[in-house]
Amino acid sequence: MPPGFGATAPAAPALPFGLAPKKLYKPEVQLRRTNWSKITAQQLSEDCFWVKAKEDRFENEELFAKLTLAFSTAQTKSKAKKLPANEEEKSQTKKKVKELRVLDSKNAQNLSIFLGSFRMPYEEIKNAILEVNEAVLTESMVQNLIKLMPEPDKLKMIAELKEEYSELAEPEQFGVVISSVPRLMSRLNAILFKLQFNEQVENIKPEIVAVTAACEEVRKSESFSSLLSIILLVGNYMNSGSMNAGAFGFNISFLCKLRDTKSVDQKMTLLHFLAETCEVQYPEVLKFPDELIHVEKACQVSAENLRKSLDLMKKQISDVQRDVDNFPSATEEKDKFVEKMTISFKNFVKDAQEQYEKLRMMHSNMENLYKELGQYFLFDTNKTSIEEFFTDLHSFRNMFKQAVKDNQKRKEAEEKMRRAKLAKEKAEKERQEKQQKREQLIDMNAEGDETGVMDSLLEALQSGAAFRRKRGPRQANRKMGCAVTSLLASELTKEDALAGSKKPRKDDVGGVPVEEAPDETTKGSSSRQN
Repeated sequence: MPPGFGATAPAAPALPFGLAPKKLYKPEVQLRRTNWSKITAQQLSEDCFWVKAKEDRFENEELFAKLTLAFSTAQTKSKAKKLPANEEEKSQTKKKVKELRVLDSKNAQNLSIFLGSFRMPYEEIKNAILEVNEAVLTESMVQNLIKLMPEPDKLKMIAELKEEYSELAEPEQFGVVISSVPRLMSRLNAILFKLQFNEQVENIKPEIVAVTAACEEVRKSESFSSLLSIILLVGNYMNSGSMNAGAFGFNISFLCKLRDTKSVDQKMTLLHFLAETCEVQYPEVLKFPDELIHVEKACQVSAENLRKSLDLMKKQISDVQRDVDNFPSATEEKDKFVEKMTISFKNFVKDAQEQYEKLRMMHSNMENLYKELGQYFLFDTNKTSIEEFFTDLHSFRNMFKQAVKDNQKRKEAEEKMRRAKLAKEKAEKERQEKQQKREQLIDMNAEGDETGVMDSLLEALQSGAAFRRKRGPRQANRKMGCAVTSLLASELTKEDALAGSKKPRKDDVGGVPVEEAPDETTKGSSSRQN
């Protein structure tokens, strides 16, 4: 059995679904721990992912060796840095309370700002509501009227100040005028619902589709399943000897904590290690971000708000139908509410009801898929909302993609440094070789060189090459000239010495010099002269 690989624990209790006990690994040194929420064998269900994980297929000696080298605690130095807590500054602005008859200052101020933005006479606003004039009553206007309208009891109190109209502040003057519209809020809510219905459908439907698709993608993604299995293997190996060892699974929320575990040299995290391992040994795993394309949209969906929106839509349809059926007859000539709403809402309410039923069925299917996803990965969907689950998954997806990019940049930087080092070593080697050659040329006294140099110079003199003008560097010509001069001086010295030894002798008797017989060279010269 390879070193570092664990042996099956003896006398292990019977496990459900025919599962074998987890291996007990024994690394040569202690590794940093992974702080996950461990899933035990007793928590498993027959159809859950962790029963099918089979992380042993990713087990190999190289993976464990690299893991031990990167995350050993033997030489670690605790450099825990405490991040300063971000304190939220809460500024409370105190506004001076204005004296009004009925309305409070805040409500009056907001209502004044709203009325000032339209700059319409209060009577025109009243008539637009009575006539259901959708050219004037835009969605934004009706929405703000509902939001800023005084409470019914306050509106009734304002209506009683009709005789003092000129003495009232503008917001309360508006209240006097608008209070004369019968069943004001029912009208406004019905008009707003009709204006917003199509937009509501377009907002709700994509959210349901996104969560539904994301649930299916997460469950069906083979690359994501493989990554979870690799993480389970690595985590169990790193947690050897601790209470978190031998896990059959872990809570998915642990994925975002992978980068909290750092290597010995602090240059990479466990997430970077996993990304590099997948890139080298299991490249197919790198495809998982592309297989979870709806996760980003799903994380923006609030299940609670979605449910409230559907409940509100149902209530609005019911309320509008009731109001139209039970609305009293018009007391003013301009009041066209019943007439217009009865005609226009007859088909609208029917269509709205059909749209709502479709959305409700889609929403029910979405909720069932999410519950099944919780059962598949063993997390409580009542405690972990759709928004929380997919937010964690979206964050991990982005972290993993960034880790792959970080690893690539690190490799490129290391390769750049390696090339720079090789170039430097090559340049230094070439410099040394040039220096060595230069020293060999300059050193004329090296053993075995003098004879060769002298022979070359003599040959150059005899052939006349020594006196030919070369277009080389001045320094080279100067060196050649010095060498030729030295050779000529040497030859002249030899000739002088030879001539001195062959000077004519004078006769001891008559004092007449006696010449020696000429050599062959002299003879040849004399014959040529004759």
